[in-house]
Amino acid sequence: MKPWLLFLLLTIIPVTAVTFEDDDMVVFLGNTVIERAQKYGHFETTLTLASEKKNLKFRNFGWSGDTVFGHARSYFGPPNEGFDRLKADLGELKPNVIIICYGAGAAFEGEKGLTEFINGYERLLDMVKASAKPREIVIVSPPPAESLGSPMPDMTEHNQRLARYSKALFEMAKEHNLHFADFFATVGDSTGLTDNGLHFTENGYQTVAPKFVQALGLTLPTGNQLQSEPARKLRATIIAKNKFFFFRWRPANETYLRLFRKHEQGNNVKELPMFDPIIADREKEIETLKKTTLAVK
Repeated sequence: MKPWLLFLLLTIIPVTAVTFEDDDMVVFLGNTVIERAQKYGHFETTLTLASEKKNLKFRNFGWSGDTVFGHARSYFGPPNEGFDRLKADLGELKPNVIIICYGAGAAFEGEKGLTEFINGYERLLDMVKASAKPREIVIVSPPPAESLGSPMPDMTEHNQRLARYSKALFEMAKEHNLHFADFFATVGDSTGLTDNGLHFTENGYQTVAPKFVQALGLTLPTGNQLQSEPARKLRATIIAKNKFFFFRWRPANETYLRLFRKHEQGNNVKELPMFDPIIADREKEIETLKKTTLAVK
């Protein structure tokens, strides 16, 4: 048995179910594993069907390469601007539930970087509580890495680091009385899910989506429901909604709309809220398709 998997099995953490309420706004926050999830829609589709609540709204605030310090979000300014940007975004949206997944990149620093990571995470939590005031915060451990064979690196040592970081996240969540979802343990020693050992392919997201929901302590929809035609339409509508929100939240011409070249096209920033009714229409479709999918036997 692989050493990191043995460590994992010896430290299995009990799961308590995350609670949702009707009309909740739910934010996914994290780095690459979260941002790329919006492209395929499997996480959100499975979670939508498992939640058993009405009119849930999901917003993906993932940012590839991001850290608990928000550095990747800073555009052309100093790193701290990224943290401030996230604070402003969460303060404006005021989500009811925030699902946070960081640590996959930070774990490369090993034991010497763990204290800084946890301290940064606690600072992030303090900001989230103050700016968004969510009812629920869920700490999700990063998923394990895959060893794909030569010429790709062996990820055994990195998985040992990830196991240590996951344990530290559990201890932090327990200290703060927050939900902890052990995504690292539920994915386990899977293979063929990534294109480089770290980043899930579309098939990878489809495979681990039930594990992600399982880590949140929720009851999965049936296989017939997930594989049905209504579920396919549901996922397609979720993906479309996610694209519109991405255009609303992270426009490609951000520099011209709100940053140092806004004197050229800043007047067009007024068009961004025009995405809101389009997103709302998609969410009505999502709710209808959810009911149709759950009716499948």
